[in-house]
Amino acid sequence: MTKTIYLGIDTGGTFTDFVLLRNETLQVHKVLSTPAAPEQAILRGIRELGLDHLDADMTLVIVHGSTVATNAVLESKGVRTAYICNHGLGDVLTIGRQTRRQLYELQPAPVPPPVEPDDCLETGGRLTAHGEILELLGEADLQQLIAQLQQRRPQAVAINLLFSYLDDSAERTIAAVIPDNIFISRSSQVLAEQKEYERGMATWLNAYVGPLVEGYLQRLIKAVPHARIAVMQSSGGTIAAELAGQQAVNMLLSGPAGGMAGARYVADCAQRSRLLTFDMGGTSTDVALIDGDLQLTTEGRIAGYPVAVPMVDMHTIGAGGGSIAWIDAGGMLQVGPQSAGADPGPACYGKDGSQPTVTDANLVLGRLRADSFLGGHMSLDIDAARRAIHTIAVNLGLGIEETAAGIIGIANEHMVQALRVMSVQRGIDPRQLTLTSFGGAGGLHVCALADALGMQQAMVPVHAGVLSAFGMLVAPQARQLSHSLNGLFDAMETTHIDATLRQLVQQGQMALCEEGVSEREVISQASVDLRYQGQAYFLNVPWQDKQSSGEKFQQRHQQLYGHRLALPLELVNVRVSVTTAPNQVSLSTRQQPGSGVEHGSVSLYGIDLPAALIARDALRVGEVISGPALITETVSTTYVAEGWLCSVTAEQTLLLNKPERQVSIEG
Repeated sequence: MTKTIYLGIDTGGTFTDFVLLRNETLQVHKVLSTPAAPEQAILRGIRELGLDHLDADMTLVIVHGSTVATNAVLESKGVRTAYICNHGLGDVLTIGRQTRRQLYELQPAPVPPPVEPDDCLETGGRLTAHGEILELLGEADLQQLIAQLQQRRPQAVAINLLFSYLDDSAERTIAAVIPDNIFISRSSQVLAEQKEYERGMATWLNAYVGPLVEGYLQRLIKAVPHARIAVMQSSGGTIAAELAGQQAVNMLLSGPAGGMAGARYVADCAQRSRLLTFDMGGTSTDVALIDGDLQLTTEGRIAGYPVAVPMVDMHTIGAGGGSIAWIDAGGMLQVGPQSAGADPGPACYGKDGSQPTVTDANLVLGRLRADSFLGGHMSLDIDAARRAIHTIAVNLGLGIEETAAGIIGIANEHMVQALRVMSVQRGIDPRQLTLTSFGGAGGLHVCALADALGMQQAMVPVHAGVLSAFGMLVAPQARQLSHSLNGLFDAMETTHIDATLRQLVQQGQMALCEEGVSEREVISQASVDLRYQGQAYFLNVPWQDKQSSGEKFQQRHQQLYGHRLALPLELVNVRVSVTTAPNQVSLSTRQQPGSGVEHGSVSLYGIDLPAALIARDALRVGEVISGPALITETVSTTYVAEGWLCSVTAEQTLLLNKPERQVSIEG
């Protein structure tokens, strides 16, 4: 009988994380990332976990969160892409929405266009807004396109014709004549929705990074021939690696989506439905809201570009453990967004890094233990950390510890502002949520952030330092599909809406069945995008019938904007989420019950009381710890601040509580 081993991998800016499920037992592992060639860190981790050679009766399933697409866009290192559109529309991606990045900047610096003018190719095949042919796509048009492509030699082509979501025959005809060695991205396949600019950007991004993602995944598949590989999508579901390259735009938030899938799973185990999460890694912090299910958005952005495909709704800032502290021209202390990354990393890593970082500050303050980092597999150099911080402490006229505390305070304030963006600015009281921390550095800051937001409860999952990799294991196989269906909502026939939704569900089912999913395992959810007539933006609400969906829109509009209008509603798009059920995985790696034995106590800067020093594996279920305390584990450390209580659940999750705050927490 074949035994299946599951491996979740998250490639971060500083570390590449691994969570291995074998014989119903979890094992966690970390290696330093290799940004220039991410697969090298992955292969190293596979070797160190002993998975490079398996017995014939074993199957390895890898679920991977990749940063290849993200980095290519952020660094403007995608492939040369030709953009094919209708006559007169070659400037759509350059003009965009004509919105200024800074409203009162009268002389903004010119921004390079996504596609060079010479690579914008105009052709026929134009439709009206009702799907009628306005301009034929003739043989002469096709021959001209072929000649232009031969002259320019792009590696990829993005095809975006007007109203192609109504009839994609012209886009298909163009795709059929493009040489096989060119990557093809069609707007009717990438995003079958209205708004030619957003649809065009998604199609271009898919083409721009598609060959890089496809090549990377092919190298990974070749390097691990004995494994089945799936990739996390930005929406929180997985897709087979062989298919992921063609849908590269759906991988732009691949890693963070894994963290959200893991956080949602942990929340279900702890019977908490409303979370405010922050994932603090080495380079950045991702903040998001979970209200029963993952919150998705079609208004995401990356490197200033709109990304209209569904992705987890989060706010990212440049505040991580590797964020560099520096002094600005006015003599003020600043933290981030620049990061020391994996190489050389924070000064305390001992890799010739000399700039002070948040990790160095935590070490100097005693909140990180030099001899127990990564479970003792990596030693931290506290002298190097002190030397790095001293370089700015002198200019500030402060002591090293005072400066370190200032670095932590500024980093915390950056994260508090991000948490407010996802809660207060959306009409949601953070005091009614549970602050959930993960990422390698998150546990060191969770109490301070909760205090700043007036929150009473927080949660630190077990394996919080590798929760994104854990999320890869529990994430369902999934597809998100949409189609524009525009018109007055009350005038739209319910049967027409239902028929369009059924077609999308069938497409999603077929895609999952091709990956080996039984039709009985498929779960589908339908939703609609609604807006008041005359509005430019919409809100997504679940679909049941016109009356209930209309009322949910009104309630949502009231919550977000404080009012509702007596205007007709307009239907914009219909959507379906087609998924399998999340995989069920035990969170515990513990072989024996905790002993409840303290390792001792330590002194922390600025804290009068000695802090208990406890190994997380030693904690008993139900045990309550009073702060201040440091709880250490292989992949992260949790700082329980003074005034906070910490209890341990059966799943080894740490529940943090501030007793003096009495507010109603909705579970």
